[in-house]
Amino acid sequence: MNRRRFVKIMAGSAVCCAGHQALLRPARACAAVARPSTGEIASRSLLETLADAALDAAKKGGASYSDLRLCQDESEWLTSREERIEGVGFSRTTGFGVRLLLDGAWGFAASDRLTPEEAVRMTEKALDIARANRAIQKAPIELEEIPAYQDKWVMPMQTDPFTVPVDEKIEKLLAINSAAKKAGASFCSSNLEFVRETKFFASSRGSLLEQMRVRSMPGFDVTVVDKKTGKFANRTSLAAPRGSGYEYVAGYDFTAEANKAAEEARKKLTARPVEPGKKDLVIHPTNLWLTIHESIGHATELDRALGWEANFAGTSFVTPDKLGKLRYGSPHITVMADRSQEGGLSTIGYDDDGVKTTGAEFPIIQDGIFKNYQMAIGQAALIGLKQSNGCAFADSYGSFPIQRMPNVSLQPAPSDIRLDELISGVKDGIYIMGNGSWSIDQQRYNFQFGGQVFYEIKDGKLGAMLRDVAYQGNTVDFWNACDGICGKSEYFLGGARNCGKGQPTQGAPVSHGAVPARFRQINVINTAT
Repeated sequence: MNRRRFVKIMAGSAVCCAGHQALLRPARACAAVARPSTGEIASRSLLETLADAALDAAKKGGASYSDLRLCQDESEWLTSREERIEGVGFSRTTGFGVRLLLDGAWGFAASDRLTPEEAVRMTEKALDIARANRAIQKAPIELEEIPAYQDKWVMPMQTDPFTVPVDEKIEKLLAINSAAKKAGASFCSSNLEFVRETKFFASSRGSLLEQMRVRSMPGFDVTVVDKKTGKFANRTSLAAPRGSGYEYVAGYDFTAEANKAAEEARKKLTARPVEPGKKDLVIHPTNLWLTIHESIGHATELDRALGWEANFAGTSFVTPDKLGKLRYGSPHITVMADRSQEGGLSTIGYDDDGVKTTGAEFPIIQDGIFKNYQMAIGQAALIGLKQSNGCAFADSYGSFPIQRMPNVSLQPAPSDIRLDELISGVKDGIYIMGNGSWSIDQQRYNFQFGGQVFYEIKDGKLGAMLRDVAYQGNTVDFWNACDGICGKSEYFLGGARNCGKGQPTQGAPVSHGAVPARFRQINVINTAT
């Protein structure tokens, strides 16, 4: 469809789901222009009425703890290919969930009907579920004391992407595709996605919290085809999803990257296949963030270590007996967990247990030694600790909060070591950028990672492009093989827009900061043989 005609049609679409009454009925998908101008859920009086009804009913039912989360999740997405806009959409879901603890057993129920009567009904349903859980539960859940907070937190940003005209976003996508085509790409598809998450939280301990955050998630994929041989190669954008307003998208030079992506995809067609064997690797954070995510982030989730979570690549080799003892990596490796990092996808004022995140940052690995698990409320006592550390998240009003990753990041070296200094220390190796295919075993131990772009390193200098590269190892040997990292000037914040976990499956956004790092004698394979 012609772009101008498409925009004209969408601009004339009727606005739906507007006004207070829309919040009292089930959510509906909306036209692309039916975007609210603010992230407000409902009036403060309605929020408090729902909370009062639920928490009072939980107390009368004998619950020792209860909370209510009222959530509104809004998403907008645009997709394109070459000169075409292939899709524009907007959705909104609104509802609440009631969670309570009865005789040491959890109960949970949720609804999208925002009335006090429904809040009471869901609380009674949650009480019934807790009674059923209690009958089969081996040990009671023990909740730690959490301070009560009354606060409102809004993610700092310059421009709410939901207020930016669709036409402007379409121009951005078509400009990316055009730049790639002019640089020699055969095809280019690009996309923009934005999420606004608004939450209200009230607990029986006295917390009353309102929060709003936004995620901006751009991307593109360039493909080059050799018409003589029929071979093709592609390169995707290295732009990471961010907890940010539209200023992130507006300030990123996508046309320059599309040019470079087309050039690199073209080089891939004639690049020399890698010779397998032991190689020194210099890994850029656009690749390393995913290795951190899979081999450190998921491996140090307490529910996996305890065997509670076995979905999506299993449990974890990092069992509680290793806490404070395991040399996870070399002394260069310090990995911090936080929900306070600027631009982080997990960044928020309070987690879904009502734990304040500022001041709750903690090291997972410090100078190579495993120091802390990620925990949600009620987990600390299981390993003899007194306090959780702000790691609870539910992906919608209808999901029970579970332990989810905060931002998990490799810390820079104290001195400002630059990338070329790391490379200069390699005689025979490979420089890797961008994440590609990957696999990891059911204990988060043995793994294999690919990438987007590979260059050989010879005698301390970058050489020709390589292809068909993947590196293998086990988590402990790999991180202990690190003998150098860059300083903060080389820091890059990568991340996953929708990490899956649990049954029923929940998705969660999470960022991973890192600097380029050097690893000695890592096994490299040729993926084409």
